[in-house]
Amino acid sequence: VQGTGGSSAVSKCSAAARGYIQDRFLRLLVGRRRRRAPLVHRGYYIRARAVDHCVQDFLLKTQSHPRTQILSLGAGFDSLYFRLKDMGLLHHTVVYEVDFPNVACQKATLIKRIKELSALVEDIGGEGLGVITFSGEDYKLLGVDLSELSELERALEEAGLDNEIPTLFIAEVVLTYMENSRSDALIQWAAEHFSQACFLLYEQIHPEDPFGCVMQQHFSQLNSALHSLAQYPDCEAQQRRFFEKGWSECSVMDMNEFFTHCTPEDEQQRVQALEPFDEYEEWHLKCSHYFVLTASKGMESSWTPLLSNMTVPHCDGPVRMAGSITAVVCATHSEISGLRRYGHHSVLIKPNVILTTGGFGEEDGQHCRMRNFHVLVKHADYWKAGCVKKENPDKRWDERLYHTVSCLSSSLALVVGGRTSPSSAGLGMLWLKFPETPNASDPGDVTVELVSLQPAAEPAALRWRHSTTEVIFKGKKPGKSGNSCRYAEVYKLQNIWGSPVQTIPVEGPVPESRHSHSACSWKGGVLIAGGLGAVEQPLGSVFFLRELEHGFQWQTVETHPPLIPRYSHTAHVHDGKLLLVGGVWFHSSSVPGITVIDLMTGLCLDYAINVEHLEWPLMLHNHSSVFLPNEKELLLIGGGGNCFSFGTHLNPEPVSLSLSNILTSH
Repeated sequence: VQGTGGSSAVSKCSAAARGYIQDRFLRLLVGRRRRRAPLVHRGYYIRARAVDHCVQDFLLKTQSHPRTQILSLGAGFDSLYFRLKDMGLLHHTVVYEVDFPNVACQKATLIKRIKELSALVEDIGGEGLGVITFSGEDYKLLGVDLSELSELERALEEAGLDNEIPTLFIAEVVLTYMENSRSDALIQWAAEHFSQACFLLYEQIHPEDPFGCVMQQHFSQLNSALHSLAQYPDCEAQQRRFFEKGWSECSVMDMNEFFTHCTPEDEQQRVQALEPFDEYEEWHLKCSHYFVLTASKGMESSWTPLLSNMTVPHCDGPVRMAGSITAVVCATHSEISGLRRYGHHSVLIKPNVILTTGGFGEEDGQHCRMRNFHVLVKHADYWKAGCVKKENPDKRWDERLYHTVSCLSSSLALVVGGRTSPSSAGLGMLWLKFPETPNASDPGDVTVELVSLQPAAEPAALRWRHSTTEVIFKGKKPGKSGNSCRYAEVYKLQNIWGSPVQTIPVEGPVPESRHSHSACSWKGGVLIAGGLGAVEQPLGSVFFLRELEHGFQWQTVETHPPLIPRYSHTAHVHDGKLLLVGGVWFHSSSVPGITVIDLMTGLCLDYAINVEHLEWPLMLHNHSSVFLPNEKELLLIGGGGNCFSFGTHLNPEPVSLSLSNILTSH
């Protein structure tokens, strides 16, 4: 448990060094330095932002009181006192910090040794008496095991804690490491023994979904299991816990809600611009698995810092499911691990052959950007997997992620865009050419030739997390003539087959810009659903780019009930129905399964995916899917990602979903 505190301090220090949080004291308290990934920076930013938001609100609301106090439980090497003191916010407030005796002793030694710290807090002596390791006029550092409540109470009384003045308790990922009976007792003790009290809690939730399973496994491997999750798995359970333990007011929200509703828009934009970032799914999943809670009792005025700006709409209500679909592992014959990946693309290039390209995953026992192409060849009752021969391998592939592949004929596919790292420019276009043979019986039968497109067509493709869709214009399909292959963007259609680039007129209100959406060909036009908008919020809109005689026109597709906003899903159209597969949404009570939208009536139904037959968490974001219309079968390939600081999870095997029941029942 002490190790998790040290790791958190290093991560906060790294976030401060990159400008996410303003804290010049962390580097003095944290002995070791290590640069963390942008995803970790964002995760610790929102944690620090939430705590500071609530602490400063408490100080503001109680500034008319002659004396107040803050008690930080499991404070570790946190710099809260020094930041508040430096900002001039502790005129009448004493800060008490409690942690394990050896942690408190280490911190006390640092404070005495480092002039920048000792200059802010005058050591008045008294340490060495009992458990007090450092004592200043407005700062007391105590070494006590929080799980020993009677010992904690005695130590705080000795240090001068006053139970009759406004008191803020802070527990930042602390109580969950204690047995529930002990943490419950501490919460109840705080409510019963202090006449004017506030409590700030930041912890994990949602242990049972795929991300939650990886999160729990991580902490278990560190020998620091999260005890509270089984009994208090969500925001509502945590809120009931505090009411039952004697608190009269309690507000709670997950960190997606906090970032959206309690962080000013200009601050959101500042953070989003600090460094190249392309792990939106894991950022939102991390935020949906942590919450901030504030509770109070006996305060003269209501203390609700989470609701001070506006009433926050909860996204946590249950999603109504129309049924469930059972997931089963595909029977495959394979000696390769190349289908464990994310950010790739899979496409049906022949009736029984699926080609998978690009992404980041596991190859030859290492995590890397994927160099090889892989195929799945369907046999009677299994799929055979293998690598593809590239007839002219060179650097034109560039090991790309988040590209698209559109199969335009039995021997030709178009690759558009993609990237290597988020800080590099987008990649261009390529043709993939393969033999005309109608079928293949073995992966070795499939060969792919890479052919570069003309440079004049390149600028349209320098993007990633986009969509590319085949449409019909003036009755012509791609491949029929030299100027009929269309590239669909949210704003315009461009000719990319030849030179020069031709703009095609588009009418109607233009949908807001987005990425990580889905796009499917339908009736000669394009259906676009969901995506992540310009302010990093999931979108729930569906649009149809309809073919007209002289161009195209945007039309809104109304759904009822409204489509739950999502992104990073895949999509297919079958028999007048739009199928949305997986993705990420902010309804943290569940994960997206299969959504079926009837394009004639607008009826929108959600189906859960039953994973009881899988022995591993099924993460349905950054995946690919292929629909086999004759069998009404959906193949899910790859998916997953870097689960914050908990490790990388990649779905190990392709999964099959039979959609016969839901497609025939509509």
